[in-house]
Amino acid sequence: MARTVGIGKQDFEKVRKEGVFYVDKTKFIREWWESGFGRYDVMLEPRRPEDDGIILEFKVQDRTEEKNLSDTADAALKQIKEKKYKTALTEKGIAEGNIRCYGFAFCGKQVFIKN
Repeated sequence: MARTVGIGKQDFEKVRKEGVFYVDKTKFIREWWESGFGRYDVMLEPRRPEDDGIILEFKVQDRTEEKNLSDTADAALKQIKEKKYKTALTEKGIAEGNIRCYGFAFCGKQVFIKN
């Protein structure tokens, strides 16, 4: 009997009754969320090495250190460079020239994006 993969199922009783696979990633998500250091916020890995990879870093403006959202976006891009986030893609064969980096800066409802 073939079993299906239950993607997006929220009701555990239905998961059991329908006989679908269930993978609990709660521990993984908690560790990732709580670590908060040394990782990019979002990385889009291309399926083919010749395509572009994308790294996104999000920052909320710290008005004591950054006078405007452009400064905050610069800080996000600086973090990408200093923490060598591109390495995650270059180690998988993605050329450094095919990696796009974006810094997102937020302050209330205002957003500023820089690359």
